[in-house]
Amino acid sequence: MLTLDQITGRDAAHLVAVAGGHRLQAEAAAAFARLQVAAADAGFQLAVASSYRSYERQRVIWNGKAAGERPVHNDAGNPVAILALPAVERIRAILRFSALPGTSRHHWGTDLDVYDAAAVAADYAPQLSPREVAPGGLFDPLHCWLDARMAAGESHGFYRPYGVDRGGVAPERWHLSYAPLAVTCAGRLSEDLLRMCWDCDSEPLLLRKELEVRLPELLAQYVEVPLDWCPAQ
Repeated sequence: MLTLDQITGRDAAHLVAVAGGHRLQAEAAAAFARLQVAAADAGFQLAVASSYRSYERQRVIWNGKAAGERPVHNDAGNPVAILALPAVERIRAILRFSALPGTSRHHWGTDLDVYDAAAVAADYAPQLSPREVAPGGLFDPLHCWLDARMAAGESHGFYRPYGVDRGGVAPERWHLSYAPLAVTCAGRLSEDLLRMCWDCDSEPLLLRKELEVRLPELLAQYVEVPLDWCPAQ
């Protein structure tokens, strides 16, 4: 059972180190190691592009985008003139691709973004873009293999919370979540917990006033995932 600070990314004491400087919960790390072995047997080098992300890091990303200092793109990959949008539309444009600080599944140490290192040169930097994982893309074969493993219940507990577009978070085929632990973490998020988290931060969260007005609606659309996202439910 994680503490409230661990749920919201303010404490990483629950994590262990994995290859590449990444961090996960111990149970998730062991399960991912088993999935890597299975992938290697199938000819893939299942690698981690991103794993644990702290609250502070997520707030830096959020504030940078809200202030127009970091790029925000639409579904077609085109840049959005974020500062020209009304506040609520600015929030929705950011949430399409970036989590609200305190709600990111990457806070928990159960979720990670993956790619096939065998499909690219050693110095390739994964973009985590739709083009990479689309049919015919660099990492499509890996994800087709993962699709089959998930369908057969042989993915060692990993599934995709953002596998399809439901009008909230854009589909992220590269995002895997260790369901046996993630379902418990998700159930502990609440509006009060988020407000407490934001209150404890030494830096202000941009657009907070507008976020709080619509917080129940935004959590339902951009944070909660359907009960059928994984068999662990």
